Amino acid sequence: MIYYNPLDLKCKSIKGAITDLDEVNISIKLSDAERCRLILRNDSNNSTSAYEMDKYPDNIYSVKLPKLEVGLYWYYFVFNNEYCIGLGKNYNAVVNNNVNCYQLLVYDHDYKTPEWFKGGIMYQIFPDRFYRDGDFTVPEGKIKREDWYGTPFYKAINGKVLNNDFFGGNLKGIEKKLKYLKSLNVSVIYLNPIFLSYSNHRYDTSDYMKIDTVLGDEKDLKSLLNKAKKLGIKIILDGVFNHTGDDSIYFNKYGHFDTVGAYQSKDSPYYSWYCFDKFPDKYLSWWGIDILPTINKNSMEFEDFIAGENGMLEHYAKLGVAGIRLDVVDEIPDSFVVKIRDAMHRVDSDNLVLGEVWEDATNKIAYSVRRKYFQGKELDSVMNYPLKDAIINFVLTANSTNLSNVIKSQTDNYPKMALDCLMNILGTHDTPRILTVLGRETATTSKEESEFEFLSDKELSNGIQRLKVASLLQFTLYGIPSVYYGDEAGLEGNMDPFNRKCYPWDRENKTILSWYKRLSEIRSKIDLFK
Repeated sequence: MIYYNPLDLKCKSIKGAITDLDEVNISIKLSDAERCRLILRNDSNNSTSAYEMDKYPDNIYSVKLPKLEVGLYWYYFVFNNEYCIGLGKNYNAVVNNNVNCYQLLVYDHDYKTPEWFKGGIMYQIFPDRFYRDGDFTVPEGKIKREDWYGTPFYKAINGKVLNNDFFGGNLKGIEKKLKYLKSLNVSVIYLNPIFLSYSNHRYDTSDYMKIDTVLGDEKDLKSLLNKAKKLGIKIILDGVFNHTGDDSIYFNKYGHFDTVGAYQSKDSPYYSWYCFDKFPDKYLSWWGIDILPTINKNSMEFEDFIAGENGMLEHYAKLGVAGIRLDVVDEIPDSFVVKIRDAMHRVDSDNLVLGEVWEDATNKIAYSVRRKYFQGKELDSVMNYPLKDAIINFVLTANSTNLSNVIKSQTDNYPKMALDCLMNILGTHDTPRILTVLGRETATTSKEESEFEFLSDKELSNGIQRLKVASLLQFTLYGIPSVYYGDEAGLEGNMDPFNRKCYPWDRENKTILSWYKRLSEIRSKIDLFK
């Protein structure tokens, strides 16, 4: 008989990741073994250490590991100098001759995550599509949409999807609906980008220091922050620091701004922000999308602008912004993420830093580099895509194996204070609407089909029942549930831009909305979830 389960305190005396001050006891039950050693490998330098395990009654072998330096480690067992015991394909399966190691993350003992975030409910808003308060105008080259319930434009013009139609959702509109959000017991709002940009999604920043004029201005942001604070709601912003827009004061490809942009002159103060293969027309851009020139990873000038003393982050944190979500954080150097955290903490040590990571962020390798997100100096939380996928798979197949594996793996891999902060999603601006995913019998294959894709009565009924199960898990597992605006109202839609339709005010699905209100009441009133 072989038994080892890292989530069983009899096997591993500390559940999950450990600090650099901890000494953890590890025990394994082995029948017919004369000797057992624990082999520990340091991921940073690939060095290994062997620890002889003491034998106790009932065939228990145990060892106390010494304090370890901050970092990622892997371990497995060798008994009788012949057989290896590691993590098998199934999380709790221990298989001979299989060295698929167990993970041990060691994080800095000073690492803390914001207490205010834990036990709450997040609400994600795509600003242009939530609520429009008053009339609005759009700059030249952009399209004003007054048909609030219309479908966002998606067809390419000259080979490019411009994303330049605006429905006029604004900061005043969000402020006007704060009481609605409070009725859902929302404790934190995550806003997709709000800075001046060409597109409606605003991931192509034109000016980090200016609110997009369609949304309002800095005075409107201050008002929103203050009104939200009075209701006990904090607000975090989206930080896009891997790239800017080509139509920006920094790059200024089209000469729309008064500044001398990097595209215009090598003498531009922003030239060092970018990487040119051949000036000015050949430059690095995000995934080859030329409207999104990539930031030079070695540009200290850019890092100082964002995270330096009195930089962009400090400016908004001093206004009352409680955190930042880092877009495509995998493409931002660890050293820059550390600076971002430091900048937010200079204003308030309780500010949140959350990253967009689609995999297990404790052991993520990005561009051949092992990331250090949860070793104590970088992130408090990430978007929990693995759990989202596992919940959806469970609800659609009734097979709990993958969901069980993800829950166990995350519980074992993450620091407890980070586990409590994971942003548990069912849908975002980057995924199809959860009701569509759970209800549709067949997926559409083109945007032309997606424009007219709506669930049948049968599909809607099935989707609602499945959504109740999925959202129940989302609201009751570790971490914090994040509701993508309109999911609680029954919005449907396939991939972008159909997942970014306007909130259906006065057309909500009452069954779904009442369910979400009930879930939020349960979560807010029961201490177990706080």
